Amino acid sequence: MANQRETHSYENQVDRFTEALATARKMQQDWLTYGLNFIHLYVEDVDGDWLETWGNDEIIGNSVLDSIKEFLVSDDHVAVRIRQLLGERSLFDLAVNIEASWRISQADNRLSAMRNLLASDFSSEIDDNGLLDLAESLLAKLSEIL
Repeated sequence: MANQRETHSYENQVDRFTEALATARKMQQDWLTYGLNFIHLYVEDVDGDWLETWGNDEIIGNSVLDSIKEFLVSDDHVAVRIRQLLGERSLFDLAVNIEASWRISQADNRLSAMRNLLASDFSSEIDDNGLLDLAESLLAKLSEIL
């Protein structure tokens, strides 16, 4: 049974590789046929400023992460509690994971994700009720600052 799953996985990988190879061959043929103008087939805004503005949206999008990092290093009692529980573990990694959990649209799912995140980092230091309280407090603070 396990061998069949592995074979199925390899078949999927081979299929994906075959598709990627066919796409690359088509692109190469278009290059040979149209010269450098082939790029117009693949890029919608070739002459625009996309190269100069590459990554600007990522810089703007990190304001949430920056706010979370600022909160985590603040003197707020929730942030202090999280840092105490975190110990030597990475504050940045926690901030990235909190930001990912914050992007969840439904409040119940967001609370569950935040609780699970805190449980994965602090399960040995705090009980389930404490984790839920900490997750609720953290979400309340994030709602205030974001």
